[in-house]
Amino acid sequence: MQIAQKNFYKKLLGHAGEVKAAEFLKEKKYKILARNFRTRIGEIDIIAEDGDTVVFVEVKTRSDDSFGSPSEAVGYKKREKYFMVAEEYLVKEGKVNAPCRFDVIEIRDGQINHIENAFFG
Repeated sequence: MQIAQKNFYKKLLGHAGEVKAAEFLKEKKYKILARNFRTRIGEIDIIAEDGDTVVFVEVKTRSDDSFGSPSEAVGYKKREKYFMVAEEYLVKEGKVNAPCRFDVIEIRDGQINHIENAFFG
C-alpha cells in the first residue's frame, strides 16, 4: 500500500472511531461540548460533560494490536499537550474552576473500551 493510501486509511479509521466514540458517550448521557478542538499546540478529539465534570477524551482506534494497545499510544508528550490544550479550552469557555478529567476511548475491531481518569493533569 502506498504512503498516501495508508495515511488516508488512518484518517478514515480515526474519524470513524471518533464518530463511534461520540455516539457511545451520548448513549452514556454525556453532553458533547466540542469535537476536534484545535489550538496552535494541539487537538482534543472530544470534549464532553459528565454531570458537572468537563471530560477531555482522546480517541484511539486500531484495526489490530500489532503496535500495542490503543491507549499505549497516549504517551508523556501527548498528555502534556492535552493538558495545555485543555487549559486553553477551560479559559476560553470560562470554566477554569470546573472539575475535569482526562479519558481515553480505545476502539479495536469495533469494540469500545472507555478508560475514565486515564491520566492526570
